[in-house]
Amino acid sequence: MTGASGFLGGRLAEVLAARGEDVVILARAKSDLKHLAGTKVRVVRGDLSDAAALGEAVRDATQIFHCAACSTDWASWKTYFDANVVGTKNLLAAARGAAKLERFVHVSTTDVYGYPVVPCGEEHPIVDAGLPYNQTKGQGEALVWKAFREDGLPVTVVRPATIYGPRGKDFTVEIGEMLRLRLMATIDGGRAPGGFAYVDNVVDGMLAAAASGSAVGEAYNLCDGTGATWLEYLRLFAARLKTPMPWINLSFRAADSLAGVLQIPHRLLRLGGRPLLTRHAVILLGRDQEFPIAKAVREFGFRPLVSLEEGIERSAGWLRSRSR
Repeated sequence: MTGASGFLGGRLAEVLAARGEDVVILARAKSDLKHLAGTKVRVVRGDLSDAAALGEAVRDATQIFHCAACSTDWASWKTYFDANVVGTKNLLAAARGAAKLERFVHVSTTDVYGYPVVPCGEEHPIVDAGLPYNQTKGQGEALVWKAFREDGLPVTVVRPATIYGPRGKDFTVEIGEMLRLRLMATIDGGRAPGGFAYVDNVVDGMLAAAASGSAVGEAYNLCDGTGATWLEYLRLFAARLKTPMPWINLSFRAADSLAGVLQIPHRLLRLGGRPLLTRHAVILLGRDQEFPIAKAVREFGFRPLVSLEEGIERSAGWLRSRSR
């Protein structure tokens, strides 16, 4: 599997190792793998540009989970493209030579739908919305479908929405820090459903999809299906962290305009760091992300077991433990 030094891939590796599976991960030489200490995970050192390491990692694989990606809301085009497109292309090339392969599970995202005003089902086409993450994840997924059609690779695509949980950077660590610093803002009062997906629930969905014979050649949205809004999420998080609620609220239009202005100097002058607000973040916070999961429920019995309250309790507890 790829991406095991990261959030979702790291949790998947932990769960598989705990089950006693033979897990092989591809990881860079400097990757932080402390969360896998004490497991029997085998590490092949290399990255998604290293054909030899990729070949070694997948040689005896029956299942490949491609979790590696650049998923931040702000990076250079090259960073997004190399990780989400070129890396996927290289892994697919290696997978074609994996003689024992039974399933290739590609982690995509609901962002590939192009941020429709009304969340859609899996039949909706991939749409280029002009944001680098959306564009490159869509291009990477297109390569996966090409490998399925032309090479018969047994692929399954999962499209998670807003993944959070322990070790999660975007929707756990950063939001916790923004709440603490009183810099967190809501868009339109936080009334948009967030499409929240606790990381263990996503892992369960991925494993169920990988085990389902009917999931070959199919895509599945994954989220918890609670309909919880950003206001509900932030209230629970702030209560668990004992921080004030956000005092900044912007309309979607004002926030989008502000983000566009803030991005200009970073893009033109190639400033380090990231803007205080990005258009990608505004869309995720201000547009309905509750994509339907009926297909996953129907076809392989997807059932998110960790509730929003429990997921936030675990996430906040992990954050508190980091600060001790």
